[in-house]
Amino acid sequence: MAVGAREFIDKLLVEKYANEKVENHNEDALVSRVSADDMMYAMNTSAANFKTMIALNKRLTSVCYGVVSKSAKYTSSEELVRA
Repeated sequence: MAVGAREFIDKLLVEKYANEKVENHNEDALVSRVSADDMMYAMNTSAANFKTMIALNKRLTSVCYGVVSKSAKYTSSEELVRA
């Protein structure tokens, strides 16, 4: 099984960049620019906001179901026959 570009544009790109060399192996490339504590704080805040949104959505859905069921007007089948 051969590995390589199959499409014409991919073949052109392979030919164009085949001899290019990239040198980015310096020490700064391996150091994170965001501290782990800041990232964990942001993730925790985002998760807490999402949990709050889910709880509010659940409560709002429950309230809406209650309003709809209280405002519904039920008629008996006898009244439907008379009409």
